[in-house]
Amino acid sequence: MDLWKKIERPAPPTTTDYVDDEKPGSSVVDVEQNNQSLGIGINSDGQQPHHVQPDIEKRVVRKLDYRVVPLVSALWLFEAGFGPGIPYLLSFFYLRYELGFRIGIFLSAAPLATTFAGALAYGITSGNSQLANWRLLFLVEGLPTIFMAAVAYFFLPVSPDKARILTAEEALVAKARAVRQVGDVERVGGIVLKDILSTLADPKAWFTAISPTLTGVVFLPTILEDMGFSSINAQGLTAPPFFLSFLVTILSVYVADRTQQRGFTIMLMSTIGFIGYVLLAAVETVGVRYFGVFLAAAGIFPSIANILPWVLNNQGSDTRRGTGIAILNIIGQCGPLLGTNIFPKNESPRYFKGMWVSAAFTLFTGFLALGLRTLLVWENKKLDSKYGPKAPHPAGGIDASSQKTAVGEENYGPSFRYIL
Repeated sequence: MDLWKKIERPAPPTTTDYVDDEKPGSSVVDVEQNNQSLGIGINSDGQQPHHVQPDIEKRVVRKLDYRVVPLVSALWLFEAGFGPGIPYLLSFFYLRYELGFRIGIFLSAAPLATTFAGALAYGITSGNSQLANWRLLFLVEGLPTIFMAAVAYFFLPVSPDKARILTAEEALVAKARAVRQVGDVERVGGIVLKDILSTLADPKAWFTAISPTLTGVVFLPTILEDMGFSSINAQGLTAPPFFLSFLVTILSVYVADRTQQRGFTIMLMSTIGFIGYVLLAAVETVGVRYFGVFLAAAGIFPSIANILPWVLNNQGSDTRRGTGIAILNIIGQCGPLLGTNIFPKNESPRYFKGMWVSAAFTLFTGFLALGLRTLLVWENKKLDSKYGPKAPHPAGGIDASSQKTAVGEENYGPSFRYIL
């Protein structure tokens, strides 16, 4: 608390500021009993810090993990078209130091689904159905999405504190987390036009938006078939690289969350993908080229999984976070437009142009991450000069030095710092 007094910040919030006032007739005894049940401590001077015991908060986060992440991941697994908005939705449930791992689990469903896509497509289309194969394929992939949409409608909570799986005490902790995030419990409101324009003018939003990722990995079955494998074997050989990509995606976002070094993680993943494309372009040996496929797949998907939370981490309002995600998705869709046109059939089996262009763009993503991280370091130094140095945040717990102001720790203000 001495640090906060030195830089003249307001006193931290109390849970009773926004909960017990709603209960007419609540007494000091009631408040103290409620605080003790939550593990919320009382200072010797009688002031209540915004701090809860880590085990209680972990229980809240674990319950949200069991309900929120599986539902959105299942929808994405079955290729629902709402995928680009899910990272933004998750930012309402998790703190910025928890968000990357949950987005990573969600996005890892893409390489995991692709792991089995070839075998699934072959199994569906090799039968003797009375329906055309393409119709049957659409039904098998579309019906689960419709089913999961109904499940999500009834079981996906509107907000963390309204999740039915939480007890009353845990809901109170969820409200405390919301206050720490943005300064208020209620976050659903209107769009702020000024924030949209500010985001459009913010170079940080464009650094991540133009981090290009092409679609070379989408053509893996064709690339493998042109290495000399049969169509069936080529479909089967795509599974191991995509499964490795699934594992690396989860591992990379976990490490980035724990170290709070997302830029370095993107640089590393981009370098791995770059090496993979170079091997595919420059080497003729089939075994080495297949190893390049592993590297390319293990570099591309983890890069995307770390770019998305980076956008949300470094915009200081809900409108700005939503706008940043929108910019990323609009510009990001230009990558597949180019990617689908740089692997023409007449350039098989080596696809020199496609491989080298993919290698160059993947490396460029790493340089953009380096440039953005350098800019964020400079921005954080300016914030430290203005507000004083910010105490290190203990990942995975509610910080006792959090404050209740018009803005929270994740909105622009004295507590806001950019994630590197």
